[in-house]
Amino acid sequence: MKTYGLIGYPLSHSFSKKYFTEKFSKEHISNHQYELFPMENVSSIVNLLNDDESLCGLNVTIPHKVSVLPFLDEIDEAADKIGAVNCISVKNINGKKHLKGYNTDAFGFEESLKPLLKPQHTKALIFGDGGAAKAVKYVLHKLNIDYKTVVRKPASGAILYSEITDDMLQSHKLLINTTPLGMSPNLEGCPEIEYTLLSKEHLAYDLVYNPLETKFLEKAALQGASTKNGLEMLHQQAEQAWRIWNNLD
Repeated sequence: MKTYGLIGYPLSHSFSKKYFTEKFSKEHISNHQYELFPMENVSSIVNLLNDDESLCGLNVTIPHKVSVLPFLDEIDEAADKIGAVNCISVKNINGKKHLKGYNTDAFGFEESLKPLLKPQHTKALIFGDGGAAKAVKYVLHKLNIDYKTVVRKPASGAILYSEITDDMLQSHKLLINTTPLGMSPNLEGCPEIEYTLLSKEHLAYDLVYNPLETKFLEKAALQGASTKNGLEMLHQQAEQAWRIWNNLD
């Protein structure tokens, strides 16, 4: 049996478990299973690895994308630049488990964003500054898109929501929510911006996928903006993780 799984906390619902369980069934991949491993403290990964010899790969979600780094033996170049990991390959090398970290957030985000970009999308506002935001910044830098990071509490290199000017909102036509705002069950949450300043020139991208249309996307769409949720990004991430775990790249 080969076991894959997701670590994070809490794990109330999981796209990954449903996705991979269905993949194993549809593609007749036998002796494979995908499990949830909720862990409040990332150090519990040590016990997990010791207790489960069948473990071949892990996905990593909030809040462990950064705190898991010290437990890795190796890190992919892109993940190293991003400073966050959401995928780990687990291999046995000379009788010892070898953990290598990757960031498929960046791959999934880039693949789903690129087809939507138009000439006016040269500047972006990123809402939030967690592990997912790190991957978004990496991709925007790669695509030569300038950005500002917006946070609720003062932080180095970021601005507060209260510091977003009307001109800034009108000139930054790519808006990206990397926070859990609006995620089920807290459906009314959304970045606190002046939505009436948005237009059909804007693109609003929400990494949240549950619900498929968050309050952020709903309000942006009412102003004529193009919108995109995080579901395709997740599909891209999942397939990239599968390729990593099975050395298919």
